Amino acid sequence: MALRSQLLKGVLDACVMAVVEEEAVYGYELSQKLQKIGLPDISDGTIYPVLLRLQKNGFIRGEMRPSASGPNRKYYFLTESGRDELRQIAAEWEEIATPVSNLLKRSE
Repeated sequence: MALRSQLLKGVLDACVMAVVEEEAVYGYELSQKLQKIGLPDISDGTIYPVLLRLQKNGFIRGEMRPSASGPNRKYYFLTESGRDELRQIAAEWEEIATPVSNLLKRSE
């Protein structure tokens, strides 16, 4: 489990940016979307520090919007810098993921 957590931590920024690129989301909604794609071990306590770091680095921006069911929510949007960063991470991921997957499949 610890190894899985470490692997996920290494790619979580990219996963968050990829979801935010598709549509503006607020924190809890982001967590739900990540769970829906198969990453169920990501808690809100993990998501919010990632969102803050990405915002601080200028990869996403937050905007308060009214909510139909309660207080205003902070929605996150990918910036141009975030798009560039996501493309770079995706390229680097592909360089690593394909050879590793091929190597691991050989042991089957």
